[in-house]
Amino acid sequence: MEREAMEYDVVVVGAGPAGLSAAIRLKQLNPEWSVMVLEKGSEVGAHILSGALFEARALDELLPDWQTRGAPVTTPVCEDQVFLYRSETSAVRLPGFAVPAPMHNDGNWVISLGSLCRWLAEQAEALGVEIFPGFAAAELLYHDDGSLKGVATGDMGRDKHGEPKDSFQPGLELHARYTLLAEGSRGQLGKELIAHYDLAAAATAQHYGLGIKELWEIDPAKHRPGLVVHGAGWPLSEHGATGGSFL
Repeated sequence: MEREAMEYDVVVVGAGPAGLSAAIRLKQLNPEWSVMVLEKGSEVGAHILSGALFEARALDELLPDWQTRGAPVTTPVCEDQVFLYRSETSAVRLPGFAVPAPMHNDGNWVISLGSLCRWLAEQAEALGVEIFPGFAAAELLYHDDGSLKGVATGDMGRDKHGEPKDSFQPGLELHARYTLLAEGSRGQLGKELIAHYDLAAAATAQHYGLGIKELWEIDPAKHRPGLVVHGAGWPLSEHGATGGSFL
């Protein structure tokens, strides 16, 4: 069964802040360009569960009237507190003069990144961007001359052995003049593309840190909108909590 193909000027892989803001900017530059965004989650924001410290400078440039448009950026940072943890039961709060500059979030906002992405998707669709949630880009496609042709979504309806079932449907090919990978710094397609074109041959090796995020439910009486608490020390020897999210 052959795969159906669709043609676009630009295909963006990933409906995170970077992919959606890129799609919006492209349509601002030329409303006639056909732009589509492919998102593996069941809906935009489905895989973006974290809160974030958000610097709105790029949003000011992208959509200057974002506040009147109802962007879910409504809680300004009111205070930064930094604690040095000594054990699981004791901590010392650092005085303000001892707090590193990157941990000062004056002028930033506390947001839900998933809510921001859903709002950005609405702005993009209003400009004519097509967004396909629930489809993961599984394969890079190349022209005969070796240049990038686009991406293909994964097949659906295969059993645990990879064999087609009665419900089998082949993936969809998305061809584009330009393909923008916005799937994260360690995205599978990005790593494949770097290897295919040997893009890292003359580059310094990248370094990554392992982060763990948790969602907490707290006593509402202890909730203070706009308060940012940073921690360092026990049980980690060092923890750099600079925060921030940028388009």
